[in-house]
Formats: sequence, structure tokens, C-alpha cells
Amino acid sequence: MPLIETTALQKRYDNKVTALADLTVAIEPGVVGLVGVNGAGKSTLIKLALGLLEPTGGRIRVLGLDPVADGDRVRARVGYMPEHDCLPPDMIAAEFVTHMARVSGLPKAMARERASETLRHVGLYEERYRRIGGYSTGMKQRVKLAQALVHDPELLLLDEPTNGLDPAGRRAMLDLVHRIGTDFGISVVVCSHLLGEIERICTSLVAIDAGRLLRSATLDSMTQARDLLMVEVDEDAEALAAALVSQGLEVRTDNRVLYVRIEDSSTDGDVYDKIRDAVADLDLPLHRIERQRHQVADLFREVANA
Repeated sequence: MPLIETTALQKRYDNKVTALADLTVAIEPGVVGLVGVNGAGKSTLIKLALGLLEPTGGRIRVLGLDPVADGDRVRARVGYMPEHDCLPPDMIAAEFVTHMARVSGLPKAMARERASETLRHVGLYEERYRRIGGYSTGMKQRVKLAQALVHDPELLLLDEPTNGLDPAGRRAMLDLVHRIGTDFGISVVVCSHLLGEIERICTSLVAIDAGRLLRSATLDSMTQARDLLMVEVDEDAEALAAALVSQGLEVRTDNRVLYVRIEDSSTDGDVYDKIRDAVADLDLPLHRIERQRHQVADLFREVANA
């Protein structure tokens, strides 16, 4: 069963601003990156999934449930980390997370136990009795993550979890999210406009722009080897290119780097042999030769410009 499944989903505000337009996508279990520029419709999709907004048109299902008709059941199985600072500054972190566990239906004793355990998982166990107002931005983000986790959800929806963090803080937060997805076995949808940061922790990516789907696929399929070999030599790149072209290969040069096209995977060996022989004949110092990998950002850019 998909985590989130939409069919021709639409959301318009005041019948003027279109946040989502005919969005059809199935988000499968795993650690999923929901990416797009600010204003692409990511947060709107998250709020629709939680039943906080109603669609203008189309359909959305979360864990097989209608979030409008079955909002309480959805929110009992889903944890949500909002984007903006919404924490009560005068509350102690342990009390706040315990309160959120009680709101989710846990008995008092179990809520306290779960709050302590969850704050330990997010790295705040030693600081759990401090008031939230005295926390750093990174600590506040961890409190928001803890309250989303405390009721042991099946799915976590994280809206810009690295907001306001420095590079070290962003890496720590992403590592924590990755651990939740792998060690705890909880599916996670990470909403972010920072594609380069979150793609390293995700199993799949969903990209939207102006409320429309750009692409949805597993990360492996997006980053599979391209049909280019990158060859770097220390000198005479033009001479090497000419030698390869004379053997029927398609070559593009960029200073000391050559990009040699492979038409068919079955011809990989022949192309490598031709490059090797040409380099040897010209007595060139070969720096490296490697199959070029897709950059995910480039793929989304290609789709957007199509």
C-alpha cells in the first residue's frame, strides 16, 4: 500500500492561487524526499495528507485512509513535524513531549516513558528538563521531531526539518532522520527545497513544481549510469578526441576532459578498448576514466525545461 496516493489532486486558495494542479502520484514506503522550490506546493500536500486542508478537487489517500473523513485515524498513525517554530517556550521539553503523547491517546505512565525514550533517541535526554525557550534552534528542531515520533507512528511527515540550522546541524538532523527510517523501520517523507542535502538519505524522490509532478522514482533509477564515459588526460585532449572520432566514436571535449558516448551497454568493452589503445598510441598520461553518473538535480532540471 502506498504511503500517500493522489489522483488528479487539486488545491486552490480563494479560487485564485493554485497550490496543486492535477497531481497524481503514489509515494511508496521508505525514506522519501518531497522536493521542489519554495512555493511548489510541498507544504500544501503535507497539510492535505493530514486532513488540515480539504482538496478543491481530486482525491488523496494516506495509508489507505481518506484524511478528511478519517482525520483522527490518519493522525493516530502519522507523525508531523511542522516547518515553523510553534513550540511553547515556557514548557519543559519532557512535559511538552509527554503532553503530545497523551494527545495521541497514550496513558499517562506510558506517555512519560515514551517521551523520555524519544528524547533520548533525538539526543536531548540530558537536556529534557530545560525550558524550550532556552534551547538553540537545533534543539528546538529535535523537540519537534520528538513530538512527531512519540506515539510510534507508521509514517513521519517532516516539513523542512533542517530549517534554520547551520551545515553541521543540518547533517546531524539528516543523519537522525536516516536512522529513524533504517533502524526504526518508520517510513519518512522529508519535505525540503534542498535537494542536494536530502538525496543522500532517501530511497526515492518526488519532485513537484508549481503544484505539478515533475518526476517520481527511486533514487537508484535516477542515478543509474549515463551513456557517457568521462576521460581525463593531463595533455593533448584534442589529439585524443580526434583519434577517437576517427574510430567512429562521438566525443565532446571540455578542456582536459573528454565525454565519449556509449550507444549500447553491450559495446562498453569495445569503447574502453578503443580509448585505452588511443591513449597508448599517443603516449598520453591518463588521469582517470569513469562512467558518468546522473546528478538528480540535473534530471529534474531537464524535466522542468522539457
